[in-house]
Amino acid sequence: MTGSQAVIQSFMAEGVETIFGYPGGAIIPVYDALYDHRDKINHILVRHEQCAIHAAQGYARATGKTGVCIVTSGPGATNTITGLADALLDSTPIVLISGQVASAQLGTDAFQEINFLELTQSVTKWNCQVKRAEDIPEAIARAFYIASSGRPGPVVVDITKDAQNGSLDFEYKPVKFIRSYQPYADIDNNQILEAVRLINLSRKPMVLVGQGVILAGAEQELKEFLEKSGIPAASTLLGLSALPSDHPQYVGMLGMHVNYGPNLKNRDCDLMIAIGMRFDDRVTGDVSKFGINAKFIHLEIDPAEINKIIYADVPVLGDIKQSLPMITERISKADHSDWLNEFKVCDNIEREKIIEPAIAHNGAHLKMGEVVDAVARQFEDAVLVTDVGQQQMFASKYFRFKRTRSIITSGGLGTMGFGLPAAIGAKIGVPERDVCLFVGDGGLQMTLQELATIYQSKAGVKIILMNNGYLGMVRQWQELFYDRRYSFTELMSPDFEFIAKANHIAYRCVERHEDLEEAVRQMKQTDGAFLLECRVEREENVFPMVPAGADVHDIRLE
Repeated sequence: MTGSQAVIQSFMAEGVETIFGYPGGAIIPVYDALYDHRDKINHILVRHEQCAIHAAQGYARATGKTGVCIVTSGPGATNTITGLADALLDSTPIVLISGQVASAQLGTDAFQEINFLELTQSVTKWNCQVKRAEDIPEAIARAFYIASSGRPGPVVVDITKDAQNGSLDFEYKPVKFIRSYQPYADIDNNQILEAVRLINLSRKPMVLVGQGVILAGAEQELKEFLEKSGIPAASTLLGLSALPSDHPQYVGMLGMHVNYGPNLKNRDCDLMIAIGMRFDDRVTGDVSKFGINAKFIHLEIDPAEINKIIYADVPVLGDIKQSLPMITERISKADHSDWLNEFKVCDNIEREKIIEPAIAHNGAHLKMGEVVDAVARQFEDAVLVTDVGQQQMFASKYFRFKRTRSIITSGGLGTMGFGLPAAIGAKIGVPERDVCLFVGDGGLQMTLQELATIYQSKAGVKIILMNNGYLGMVRQWQELFYDRRYSFTELMSPDFEFIAKANHIAYRCVERHEDLEEAVRQMKQTDGAFLLECRVEREENVFPMVPAGADVHDIRLE
């Protein structure tokens, strides 16, 4: 068969059912081979290559599978770099196949030639270039193994056009081992025993739940650990939904724009148990004051994260699905109810001063928290997808999570425009679940063209547009820290009703409190995609808030 046919056969051997992509000259042979397998592989034609990666991210994070993309050379390939960077920082498994000019033309500045390997070296977990048809199956097998094993991430396989057109005797062998690559460290039993000792001695411990719990499929192991240890558990943004929102030991999110209790009690904590998280600066604030009275146990799969930001008194390297039960088995059953009650006091303060005013039907205009609360009550088991900004923080805080893999958002890179294509990928991946996208007027306009992808792919995404006429998060910082000098953050937006209608998407605009519930109900009852534009308070701020670089203990309620 040809090399391009080998690409498709390799995909099918890996169980690929969905591909996101955009054709072009250097990848035409692969698209031609795909034409014969349209009954087995669903191809989603995006409107911009960056969105192919974001859609694949949404698919991967909703399903737990590896997202797959194919694009052409030159600008088709370079347009994916933001998505690759986003996937790398958020540990999302992606396999990107990029077309390339013929091998004889490499280095000649041929039409749409770019050194894509060099460009993507810093934003991928692994990349390679294939110049011979017979090397395609092994390269793709390696790509899937590396992308999905250990700490997941994006990989690139760049295939020259002559390799796509060349011939080979096809044989596909899935890769389960690469000599130079060790995705899972051996667990050190001495570190397990030391972690157990510290946990048994602690009086005010706190668990920090990261996305690593979800990536490892260790949600049940986490619950068993918490139920035996009695320890309060806070979450990072990407760790949300690893625990149900109503779990009795869940105390909220830790970090800049999140919950009061985990930040305030940070200084009182004598032991922090970080499980599958990397101590991002939006979580720690001033590192020198983070957990200043605590020892740290760090359960982590990636050795590069150990001691990178926070010194780990006990580093536990390895797959947490294996290491966490080893700790649970050995710790003593404990009761930390008094310590947990201290968080509940903070929760009551936050509820009175922040949450209840944020979701109340008062004032002249709708509020973002009010909108999120209304949607959450009617979409009880939805996948939450957010763009980046104020709506991201409101939605993450006020949505409710019943099961895992229920939030998809751009964490490490903070990519505006991520939300719409990611929601498409999520809906394609889990069509049986509602997918609710919260997006601002700025973020939506960055990838607005993908409304056409929704129409063509029949992805029934429910889009909640928080329209405040500003780049809201930047405006908030300008208000609080730059003396209300709103420098180029005010937006003039198009008529979203006409845009929705042009893309055959149901639409409604709501401005009054008394219309909100019924509008959400209409969206819920409408088959297919829906754009609900909410005209919200123009200068609403997200609180609590920790100023950048400050001690998380210095959290502001107003």
